[in-house]
Amino acid sequence: MSGTARVARVVAWRKTLTGRCTIRQFRSSRVSASAADTIGGTPLVNCSRLIQKSNLCGTLLLKLEFLNPGLSKKDRVALQMVDDALARGVISAGDTVVELTSGNTGTGLAIVCASRGLHFVAVMSQGNSVERAQMMRALGAEVILVPQCSGSLPGHVSGDDLARVERVCCEVVEERGAFRADQFQLDGSVGAHYNHTGPEFWQQSSGTIDAFVDFTGSAGTFVGCATYFKEVSGGSVQCFVVEPEEAVSQVSIEYAVTGGASLHAMPSSPAMTSLGRRPYSHQRQDSTHTNTARPTLTQFKAVATA
Repeated sequence: MSGTARVARVVAWRKTLTGRCTIRQFRSSRVSASAADTIGGTPLVNCSRLIQKSNLCGTLLLKLEFLNPGLSKKDRVALQMVDDALARGVISAGDTVVELTSGNTGTGLAIVCASRGLHFVAVMSQGNSVERAQMMRALGAEVILVPQCSGSLPGHVSGDDLARVERVCCEVVEERGAFRADQFQLDGSVGAHYNHTGPEFWQQSSGTIDAFVDFTGSAGTFVGCATYFKEVSGGSVQCFVVEPEEAVSQVSIEYAVTGGASLHAMPSSPAMTSLGRRPYSHQRQDSTHTNTARPTLTQFKAVATA
């Protein structure tokens, strides 16, 4: 599927959603039916002392995503992907969910699948730590460990190791007729933050957000929240991606979901004090694809600026 077709599919999917701004109540007085029901609704904290000690002006709000049951924002993605699949009838109770994961997304999927009566299979490299596999099993997941490639160092997962794990993951999905919970391809990676995290931010701050700052992995959080903020504010909220200067060389992100805005990676140290000088731009920049090593969502692409 082409990039344009994928973006069109995401936009169409977003328009069919209902109740997107429903905010989950954190620390509700009611007893939750499952751990999955406690995902989201995390508090927003005013970091006033940090601002004061840094001799800065303004307000810095921090969302405490570590208070999700799996200790990260990836719980939201896991919940959205699984519940989307259940709602569409792609899977039902008793079915198998598979993903290549050894980190936070896998933790979230293990929690959500157990709560929804699904069997979760985490496919990971033997190069991952023993503790990660133990944790997945403790959460109820079946763990498939894939041997490392010749020449790989124990405890270090190489690109060849990941390629081998990906092949095994695809084989398991095919053999078991399972659902692949792929956060890099499924709309739920963006939808979780467009429907919940962004609206939570906006409601908890009483709509006083001027700028949103995030770092990116899959980039689902940034794309989902930035899209919501742009829509609800009429485009006034500035949105920034911050990367360590040594990690990337001025990589820009062509942000397709909101019509092709480009954003720039910035040095991690001075960036926080110079955000106002690097505004979110609605003008698409003409660039050449040169950076394809880092995985990104299908809704945007990483390109090296001239």
